[in-house]
Amino acid sequence: MFNNSSKILFLTIMIIGTMITVTSNSWLGAWMGLEINLLSFIPLLSDNNNLTSTEASLKYFLTQALASTVLLFSSIILMLKNNMNIEINESFTSMIIMSALLLKMGAAPFHFWFPNMMEGLTWMNALMLMTWQKIAPLMLISYLNIKNLLLISVILSVIVGAIGGLNQTSLRKLMAFSSINHLGWMLMSLMISESVWLIYFMFYSFLSFILTFMFNIFKLFHLNQLFSWFMNSKVLKFTLFINFLSLGGLPPFLGFLPKWLVIQELTFCNQYFTLTIMMMSTLITLFFYLRICYSAFMLNYYENNWTINTQFNNMNTNLYLICTFFSIFGLFLISLFFFML
Repeated sequence: MFNNSSKILFLTIMIIGTMITVTSNSWLGAWMGLEINLLSFIPLLSDNNNLTSTEASLKYFLTQALASTVLLFSSIILMLKNNMNIEINESFTSMIIMSALLLKMGAAPFHFWFPNMMEGLTWMNALMLMTWQKIAPLMLISYLNIKNLLLISVILSVIVGAIGGLNQTSLRKLMAFSSINHLGWMLMSLMISESVWLIYFMFYSFLSFILTFMFNIFKLFHLNQLFSWFMNSKVLKFTLFINFLSLGGLPPFLGFLPKWLVIQELTFCNQYFTLTIMMMSTLITLFFYLRICYSAFMLNYYENNWTINTQFNNMNTNLYLICTFFSIFGLFLISLFFFML
């Protein structure tokens, strides 16, 4: 009971920390919110029974503490510039702030801590790290006007996310590199407009939730578990792999919609070079998702002679199937809705 109540407390403080950052009107207030968020997230990560999660929480603390120090340092420089009329190049301090925020959320080229840390987390903590923990830094980045550094980060993130995931057998690392790739798209959508970013973020969070929810129920952590698990339930196996493709952004599924919006906006802005790199990297991510799904989608494929009996909880499975329905037919439903209007 104590464990659950403490988790609810830390979760509430974590949400409050993010809200403080998003609503603050000074860099010092934003830094304070980020610190509250960090200090409440670490107890959620650490688990007495699991050494890897304790190691992950320490890694997370060190990287975030470094980013927070840099952010505080640069905000103090900005305050000195404004209050004491000291001559400091503003774009330089903004660049330092941007670097600190990119490090905070694990965007390339500051992504090295992210996949290693994901490897030591439970699925629910990984989901929080991939979705909620990115809100505050992304909102703060939207206040900065440094297009060049952001563009470099976008291009590096989509390339690293695509190539890093190619050789992975761990599902958590696969999701981590997928998150880095999506982060590149989110930063690009942030450069276009905040509403496009919000739409992208919501769809990405929804699709990540479906997959991590499923992995958490069946305690799946490696690729080889996927192939030997759902032999007795073809529907679950099929829908799981379709959700993979939806997260990758394959056109008939829901995951394509936010990418479609970003592609459309980029073509309006004539940013064809960046768009080409982003689309090519997405094709690489789709390639390794398809490679995972390939055997399950074949009519004639190898199965194990033994089957692992999986205990299905009806409520969980129904929730998963409802979410999957929206993941598969969401694009059709939204298109139909706008067509009716």
